[in-house]
Amino acid sequence: MSKNVPRISEAEWEVMNILWKKSPQTANEVILALQDKIDWKPKTIRTMLDRLVQKKVVGVNKDQKVYTFFPLYSQDECQQAEAKSFIKRIYGGTLKSLLVQFMEEDSLTEEDINELKSILENSKKEKPATNKNK
Repeated sequence: MSKNVPRISEAEWEVMNILWKKSPQTANEVILALQDKIDWKPKTIRTMLDRLVQKKVVGVNKDQKVYTFFPLYSQDECQQAEAKSFIKRIYGGTLKSLLVQFMEEDSLTEEDINELKSILENSKKEKPATNKNK
């Protein structure tokens, strides 16, 4: 991932999920969508939108009478950045440690294990071998 995605809080994820489903949206549209899910006051939601704009995760279209908000990063980009951050913070940056923990706790079904094997095999085929001694 080439973009440096800013960190967003758990609460900000709720706002982003609304914007990823449909955008651009006005602040009132975001408020209405979130009030069905979460008991937040409109001012709280507006504050989160402002924070996301300040972090440059959300853009604002000011060309119209009512401002509209839209995501500057895709959901996939944010998920990848969050996953990398989590693995770095909790597992010292190694995905293997995370996988080992899941394997030891029997959290993975046989189907999950086979799917992971397939993903690893495909990943190995897609990435050319690199010589680290160069």
